[in-house]
Amino acid sequence: MSAAATALGWADWAQLVLHFMLLSLLSIGGAITTAPEMHRFLVREHGWISSADFSQSIALAQSAPGPNVLFVAVLGWQIGGVTGAVATMAGILLPSSVLTLALAHWSRRRRDSREVRAFTGGLAPLTVALLLSTGWLLAEPAHAHLGALALFAGSALVSWRWRLSPLWLIAAGAAAGALGLA
Repeated sequence: MSAAATALGWADWAQLVLHFMLLSLLSIGGAITTAPEMHRFLVREHGWISSADFSQSIALAQSAPGPNVLFVAVLGWQIGGVTGAVATMAGILLPSSVLTLALAHWSRRRRDSREVRAFTGGLAPLTVALLLSTGWLLAEPAHAHLGALALFAGSALVSWRWRLSPLWLIAAGAAAGALGLA
């Protein structure tokens, strides 16, 4: 268990779970869209983990097979071992799961109504904005490196303009990194 976990009291654990429950309700587009707020809360506000540990936790979880939400468990593990993983996962999964089940039942009967179509149509730009803010946070170490920024801009342009498999862009990024360009 980490040093932060031994320093956490009941109030800290409750605050952690409640914060992740709130983030669960804001995680339109997946839990990864709330990563900037998780970073602010865990790293900047409480100092329970370092910024490097935060980024490494996300990278580790994203590289592993399985659902993308696993990064939340890895963050919780960094904070407090098994207890932290259970606390963060319960917080991020319970509220959104209950709300999704309730809304699915409600909207199934009203799928053709103007309100339901407007609501689902309005979620797309919100999801894109949340994903862009997450990308910006995770790319923070590369902000000062012009090669990395050029690679990002080029990848965004290629993705937007042509229907090219993202695997080619990942391979280009890996090659640029291996050559020291990014």
